[in-house]
Amino acid sequence: MNKSYIFIFSLLIVVISSCGSYKDIPYYQDLKSSKPVEEPITNYAPLTIQPGDILGINVNSRNPESSAIFNYNLNRINGNNFDNSSDNPVTGYLVNDKGEIDLPLLGVLKVTGLTTTQLTEKMRPLLLNFYKDPTVSVRIINFKVAVYGDVQKPDVYTFQNERTTITQALTMAGDLNVTAKRKNIILIREINGVRKYLPIDLTSKKIFESPYYYLKNNDEIYVTPGRTKYAQVDIGYRNATLILSALSIIAITFSTLYR
Repeated sequence: MNKSYIFIFSLLIVVISSCGSYKDIPYYQDLKSSKPVEEPITNYAPLTIQPGDILGINVNSRNPESSAIFNYNLNRINGNNFDNSSDNPVTGYLVNDKGEIDLPLLGVLKVTGLTTTQLTEKMRPLLLNFYKDPTVSVRIINFKVAVYGDVQKPDVYTFQNERTTITQALTMAGDLNVTAKRKNIILIREINGVRKYLPIDLTSKKIFESPYYYLKNNDEIYVTPGRTKYAQVDIGYRNATLILSALSIIAITFSTLYR
């Protein structure tokens, strides 16, 4: 066979092999989708309050004008603006490094390690000393997750729902690009002063059983790009690959017939 044909054939093999395989693309490959599947949820743990969280606290009572002092905490976190870049004032109570917040009338409360429901239950009997039939609601208002790497829309996303999952965060980011490594998602999480790098495999339905499926505040999700990320994965590239394949086949055929 002519050396030029050998070169073209070798180039074709390299191009095809670099394009990856479809079998690496689908999610949850071990899920039997031919029939309904049920399984209990055992890996969910309610989000707990941590230093650096900002709590939105709303108190109502039979005297709404009086209880409104809890709800008027605009742009006042340790006497400083929390977000100088925003035209909208920040509403909330910053949990300090000691895990405390300072509330009107109630004073300093230790809140770290509590869920928002537990803090609500903790505040209600204290409010009975000042109000009749008080109601209180608490939520974390700066719950955010960074998603970056080989996704459609890398960004830092803020969520209203404390029960947020890794798949929901990836959906917010426009999902993974076709070139992304679905078996090599890295969840970066800080726990008690320790930074952990946690591998996630989206090709297995075991992700739903993972203790890391439900996200924590300030989690980061890094999607590793595959080799083809650096190729020109567009219509022109695919067309060029098809043309090269056709030319290579023709060249090999002619070489076989006329050698």
